[in-house]
Amino acid sequence: MQIQDLPYPEPGVPDARSGSRFLWWLFRNQLGGQLKALAWGMLHFASVSALPFCVGLAIQAVVDRSGSRLALAGGFMALCCAGNALGDTFLHRAAVTNWITAAARVQQLLARKAALLGSALTRRVAAGEVVAVSTGDVEKIGWFVEAVSRFTAAALTIVLVCVALVVYEPALGVVVILGLPVLALAVLPLLPRATRRADVQREKAGRATELASDTVAGLRVLRGIGGEALFLDRYRDASQDVRHAAVRSARMWSLISAIQVLLPGLLLIAVVWHGVHLAREGSIGVGELVTVYSSVMILTYPLRHFEEIAMAYSFSRPSAKRAARVLALERATDTAGSRTAETPAGDLYDPATGLLAPSGRLTAVVCGDPDTAGSLAERLGGHPSQEGTSALLDGVPLDELPLASARTAVLVQDKDPVLLSGTLRELLDVPASGAVSAEDALAAAQCGDVLAALAQGSVGAEDDPMDARITERGRSLSGGQRQRLALARSLITDPEALVLDEPTSAVDSHTEARIAEGVRALRAGRTTVVFTSSPLLLDRADRTVFLHEGEVAAVGVHRDLLRTEPRYRAVVTRETEAEATDREDMAPAGGPPPGSRDNAAPGDGAVGEGALDDSALDDGVLRRDHDDVLHRLEEIEETA
Repeated sequence: MQIQDLPYPEPGVPDARSGSRFLWWLFRNQLGGQLKALAWGMLHFASVSALPFCVGLAIQAVVDRSGSRLALAGGFMALCCAGNALGDTFLHRAAVTNWITAAARVQQLLARKAALLGSALTRRVAAGEVVAVSTGDVEKIGWFVEAVSRFTAAALTIVLVCVALVVYEPALGVVVILGLPVLALAVLPLLPRATRRADVQREKAGRATELASDTVAGLRVLRGIGGEALFLDRYRDASQDVRHAAVRSARMWSLISAIQVLLPGLLLIAVVWHGVHLAREGSIGVGELVTVYSSVMILTYPLRHFEEIAMAYSFSRPSAKRAARVLALERATDTAGSRTAETPAGDLYDPATGLLAPSGRLTAVVCGDPDTAGSLAERLGGHPSQEGTSALLDGVPLDELPLASARTAVLVQDKDPVLLSGTLRELLDVPASGAVSAEDALAAAQCGDVLAALAQGSVGAEDDPMDARITERGRSLSGGQRQRLALARSLITDPEALVLDEPTSAVDSHTEARIAEGVRALRAGRTTVVFTSSPLLLDRADRTVFLHEGEVAAVGVHRDLLRTEPRYRAVVTRETEAEATDREDMAPAGGPPPGSRDNAAPGDGAVGEGALDDSALDDGVLRRDHDDVLHRLEEIEETA
């Protein structure tokens, strides 16, 4: 695999049982590139290590006044220099290729896993850890995978040089061959401590990254409550912890580096001292002494790769462990499914709660527990993050369909949809049936003011608002504007069944009423499920289902359920127990409670049949926003 061939057509199935197994899997999947780097590395290190022998041969030729041997030594030296240049160039090229392709493979695996898990990913792994794995960790993993081949080439070269020295000059070669293992193994007792300090540094860095991510995500809220200084102090403290941990880690690696300089120097002194003694005795010549001295000095270069591979492994091991932990996450259901790919059309039914959404109708679901509502919405889309009873579409279990088929049949928009950065055109460029245009979807979601705001803030988008750019997660937009854009994106897809979880919780009542009409008109003939407690949306639904303690407690239309189901009324109107008691005490025997639609009298300030009684409102029967919402709804109906 070359860099220009990226991305991988298929990155493979990783061995995510542990960090070490994941690193070994990456190495095996890059065996061709590793062997290429090993070959070029052997040429490079062998050429560098052969230079002392050429120098020694040349010096001895000068001492012996032999021109032919001097010319031969010069030829060998030129050949070694050419091999050094060629090997170094292509070793660097192969090593960088291995590094980038390994990092790219990990990034593809992480992206595929994120797409597979969806919103379940951040529920099981902190967002900051995901960011740390997909950015800094992939580079460290690539570094170790790339360094293995260079380390292997350096180790083989050291072995060959030691053998050559023993053959060339046994008296000095034995000293070298006894001293080099000490050099290579001297730092091993320090590596566990250095590794632990590196792990602490990475852990603290991950926490700081997570804190920064959370702070940026909640910046609007922090400014609203004046909490910027508090979170800035927290991040400053976290940054200082990272700095202290990095300094402690760097001290240990500095000690290891110092040992790597000190011990080769001591070995060099020992070789020179012993070699001079042998030269005085006439046991070796000047050229042989220079050759052994130069070889020991040159060997410090490949020995450096022992330190590098130790550092690479120490830094990449926790990174690989984190990556393996993310890659080991699986969905609760088999995404391949046990059925053939199909897109069923019909009633959407959840056996666990008894919820039924008839085909082609708008069903509103009221649930007092937001967590239960979120879990049910996810289950209705099929292949949820947790195991459970599968929802049925036209009698077909969605969990048994391939994931792509289930997503085509049922689309779930959660209560906190994400807007990716890019142009509005790119945001709305999603898989769709083609039956709903971008203009119709934006109009139904009441995005007119959003388009104007985007066009005003984007250079060159005055003529076509679709070219307006959206910042990361739509941070330049208000919460309601982001909600409406996300709703428009969901409407464009035009799935057989659309599930919306609190799609208008951040918009005002006037806009919410228009959105309710727009969604109802655009989704006519399509199955739509809306989780909401908004009276405006509930009043526009064909069918309203009330869930209590995880089961269907009542089914009907909004206005009837308000009158007949106290628990439903308490959820929708936010009615307290004290208010409910007061209302029951004020209700006449055998008749509807004051303020109900059956008790409304003409001329009480309401328009149309079934309006609420204002005097009852003054008595606190229906509090909060429900009274105003119904009045506005009836005024809109009269105006229309």
